Amino acid sequence: MTWINFYLICFIVGLLLSVVSFVVGDLHFHVHLPFHWELPYLHLGSVDAPHVPHGAGSLQGMEGLPAINFGTITTFLAWFGGIGYLLTRHSHLYAFAALAIAILGGLVGAAIVFLMITRVLLRYEADYVPEDSDMVGLLARITSSVFEGGTGEIVYVQGGTRHSCAARSEFGTAIPKGTEVVVTTYEKGVAYVRPWEDMQRELDEAKGVGSQ
Repeated sequence: MTWINFYLICFIVGLLLSVVSFVVGDLHFHVHLPFHWELPYLHLGSVDAPHVPHGAGSLQGMEGLPAINFGTITTFLAWFGGIGYLLTRHSHLYAFAALAIAILGGLVGAAIVFLMITRVLLRYEADYVPEDSDMVGLLARITSSVFEGGTGEIVYVQGGTRHSCAARSEFGTAIPKGTEVVVTTYEKGVAYVRPWEDMQRELDEAKGVGSQ
């Protein structure tokens, strides 16, 4: 593979993923790293400020969003590929010089997007601190699987605005992504949830017993 083709592929992949994330508006990107570090997704179609799990490392912005996220990764790929392609095709720079400039350009592009998100978009969410009374009883959806005894993430709508927060199972059981859940307790930024189907089944069983 030539350098031109390599840069072109990076540019196309980065650009397409960026466009898809804006169009879909609900694209979740999770990278599982050692020590149970999971990079939260970035909502580009709606402004959500994800809660970063404890111990997620130091790559975090002012709003708790890690510097390495879906938005900055796709931006880096697009800028890196575009700059590298143009330099390789229309300049007489050595391959390694063009590579260095392309990497620098990709980092600059990613930094611009990161600053725009943390300083402009997410600041509108900064003042929102849900209380326990506001959260209990809310219907939400699991967007990052809750593993047994672990922490995942939910998305919910409150006051006409979409929000996300860390979530744990009320009984420590695993809850797969996409499950509709009900918030039963909210403590220190973590929502404790139960699957809606389980609660509905228990309610139906209680009604059946009561009618006998």
